[in-house]
Amino acid sequence: MEPIILAYIGIGLMVGLAGVGSAYGCTIAGNATIGALKKTPEAFGNFLALSAMPGTQGIYGFVGFFVLQGRLVAEMSWWHAAAIFGAGIALGLAGLLSAIRQGQVCANGIAAIGSGHNVFGNTLIMAAFPELYAILALLVTILINGTLG
Repeated sequence: MEPIILAYIGIGLMVGLAGVGSAYGCTIAGNATIGALKKTPEAFGNFLALSAMPGTQGIYGFVGFFVLQGRLVAEMSWWHAAAIFGAGIALGLAGLLSAIRQGQVCANGIAAIGSGHNVFGNTLIMAAFPELYAILALLVTILINGTLG
């Protein structure tokens, strides 16, 4: 096996897992939106913002790919391939799990808003916590890219 294959597997996991997490997270929040719209259709703007929040992890996966794209060369070393694979695993798993959990936080906020509670701002703050870990994983990817010289 050539080292670049391991690197491409890492890139695939990074983009794929982060994208799957965003799809799940947005679906969880979107399902809550549909239920809440029956009670408070005037809050659709708030529901839309909360439903879209888990989509950012998928974007981070793509950003990670673009960060590492210049390192994907046919004659790369095993060390470089392992670093890219590790970055892919880190960002992929962080994106997957944080997007799903963020979708759950947003869904609870959407349900509360639908029940008449004014918790949009609080929900945004609470939903930012899972996002922080995806951002940290993206920063780790950028730092790993910086070590590849």
